[in-house]
Amino acid sequence: MLTLLNLLSAVALLVWGTHIVRTGIMRVYGADLRRVLSRSVEKKPMAFLAGIGVTALVQSSNATTLLVTSFVAQNLVSLTPALVVVLGADVGTAIMARILTFDLSWLSPLFIFFGVVFFLSRKQTRVGQLGRASIGLGLILLALQLIVAAAKPITQAAGVQVLFSTLTGDVMLDALIGAVFAIISYSSLAAVLITATLTATGVISFKVALCLVIGANLGSGLLAMINASGSNAAGKRVALGSLLFKLIGSIAILPFVNVVADVLDKMPVNDEELVIFFHVFYNLIRCLVMVPFADPMARLCRRMIADDPENETHLKPKHLDSSALDTPALALANASRETLRIGDVVEQMIESFNKVVHGDLREERAVRRLDDDVDVLYTAIKLYLARMPKEDLPEDDSRRWAEIIEMALNLEQAGDIIERMCADVADKSLTARRAFSAEGLEELQTLQEQVLYNLRLSLSVFLSHDVTSAKRLRRSKHRFRILIRRFSHAHVERLHLQNVQSIETSSLHLGLLGDMKRLNSLFCAVAYTVLDQPDDEREED
Repeated sequence: MLTLLNLLSAVALLVWGTHIVRTGIMRVYGADLRRVLSRSVEKKPMAFLAGIGVTALVQSSNATTLLVTSFVAQNLVSLTPALVVVLGADVGTAIMARILTFDLSWLSPLFIFFGVVFFLSRKQTRVGQLGRASIGLGLILLALQLIVAAAKPITQAAGVQVLFSTLTGDVMLDALIGAVFAIISYSSLAAVLITATLTATGVISFKVALCLVIGANLGSGLLAMINASGSNAAGKRVALGSLLFKLIGSIAILPFVNVVADVLDKMPVNDEELVIFFHVFYNLIRCLVMVPFADPMARLCRRMIADDPENETHLKPKHLDSSALDTPALALANASRETLRIGDVVEQMIESFNKVVHGDLREERAVRRLDDDVDVLYTAIKLYLARMPKEDLPEDDSRRWAEIIEMALNLEQAGDIIERMCADVADKSLTARRAFSAEGLEELQTLQEQVLYNLRLSLSVFLSHDVTSAKRLRRSKHRFRILIRRFSHAHVERLHLQNVQSIETSSLHLGLLGDMKRLNSLFCAVAYTVLDQPDDEREED
């Protein structure tokens, strides 16, 4: 039992080490890798080589597939070159499996030691993230040693030998077991390594080992399909194409396993090494043969998976790419772009509020729908940023993370205020048949235009961090405060003159002035962030 737990923990360590390497590399070179992939898709040979190279760096074909899927989902890359990149990724992960199975045990402690030193001493720098990747690489090498060490005692157990002795010739059953094993271990590499160990100890025949390797490759495709189950149609098509390529390769090779096993068995190489070499060359030949068929496969995947149904009733996040989370700069840029979309919706709400004030009751319902869109986008941004904790980010990225959260929150609160303003106007003015005075209506129009101007300026400051614009926004806030005070006094003067319309809408009018003031404060808050000054002058609302 303890030996089995050791094996499971070694497999888990292998998966974790791969994750750490991918995270470290993506945080340092993520933007460059994405640029390489996006620029290499025009020609199939370049796309294939890009898939191999990127996978060799991030130690995971799934990570490369995730990057390409995000490009397809955003219409940056078509499905055909994406499938070619995925084929290259399969070759890349097989080559890395061959490299990692060399006797590199002496490198493991060096990678871990120096990685820990650099990561702990310079955690929030590029060197620190490379140290993180070094730790992951050391853990991978250590996990490979532990897998081999833990697998040998298991293979000597009588029960295990009896279990594997049943795998004697049914190629379909053997391949299916290999696929299940790859899914359970969450790593085709682990499945291939254990298969090689079982072959070396004589527990399974060489022919069965080849079937298990073929099945393990198919299992990695099934695993990618499972992971893509929550993606949109574009993401599912990439995973489906990869799975179908592997399924076709399996169907093509399984009938000839006996012939291949006999040919390879005559080579002057031990069975354990032959299993690893077969894994490499099977993927290399399969993928090279499949590259010319990427376009027909893309058409087939489009037929099998229909486009997502359009749902225009509510706005949905557009830029929050999950594959960019390992690259903080890109993830923060995505969150910033989504925050600007909230700003666009709030701008529409202000324009609709102006129509409500002028008597268009239908716009009040439109404002409620827009506020729902604001809430959806704000929640998506909040959850997206929560997946990249602030304390793990470099200082500049950490500051930007806080700015995005604050800006999104301010815009969400602004949306709630505008919705309430519209509801108040609809209930207390339009429904009650009480109209604003001509002077009051003109004042509200002036304030609405100024608030809209300050909103646009605040979004510009949020995006550009321009100090001159930030100072102009801060001055605009003070002018707006003076304008509010002047209009309040003018309203009181109209009450003194017994203006009937002003008397009937007095509480509503003064409430709207206060709401406008709060809106302006929320929009102008970004100026103080950019100028790095405490917002001491902000009034209590």
